[in-house]
Amino acid sequence: MPRTEWEDLPEAVRDAVLARSGPVSDVVPVYGGLTCPVTVGLVTESGRWFVKGAPEADYAAYGSLYRERLVYPLLEGVSPGFGWKVEADGWELMAYEWADGRHAELGSASPDLPLVAGVMLAAQEITVPHYVPVPTMAQLLRPHLETAEAGLLGGSTLVHRDTNPFNLLVGVDQAWMVDWAMAAQGPAWVDVAYTAVRLMEADTPVEGALEWAAGFPSWRDAVPEAVAAFVRATCRQWETRAGAVDCMPSNRRFEALLAGVHA
Repeated sequence: MPRTEWEDLPEAVRDAVLARSGPVSDVVPVYGGLTCPVTVGLVTESGRWFVKGAPEADYAAYGSLYRERLVYPLLEGVSPGFGWKVEADGWELMAYEWADGRHAELGSASPDLPLVAGVMLAAQEITVPHYVPVPTMAQLLRPHLETAEAGLLGGSTLVHRDTNPFNLLVGVDQAWMVDWAMAAQGPAWVDVAYTAVRLMEADTPVEGALEWAAGFPSWRDAVPEAVAAFVRATCRQWETRAGAVDCMPSNRRFEALLAGVHA
């Protein structure tokens, strides 16, 4: 995604931010985000903030901000606190408290895995109220689900769906899950499944990833038929996106999940 740097934002947008934050003493580039053209750290009179934003004309990025704004009131203790929002000159920017952490390492020997598990366990306690209109896992995977499979993916737990290392920040004694632009609701074990696959991508052996997943009650209690439906639909989705050959490495990792849940 093309980036817009802080100094390239319209003056009216920067003025609106300064009106909320106070004078800016330092601007810290933040890279790695895929959903918003503006991601930056600001050291200001009122504190240090992580700011992300998009123009209203960028439908996809603006939509991701909207979804994140919907679920953020639910995320106390799981994600850095929300600070403020500004709208000016066709742009929307949102500011969050700066988390003093680094991106998680998900390899088999990583000391970060217990902290990541801790924040994910906390997130699994969050249910989506009926008035928060986030999509369900069944809706998101519907094009790739058989008719009989859709009913297996019900659930009201808030799920992140994109637990890559850029979205998992680790501090001295806690971790945070950030960037909830892909939030949905569904079974509590969904993020465990996605993260176990991320562990495999980071060269954790399958057995180690499944052992890590088994530390979650939601995974131990998962209905095997529901996990199988999720895996089959996800593999079909990747084949549609990447093609029958390029999807194979990812699909093998998802298929490996079945051994853990059936066991």
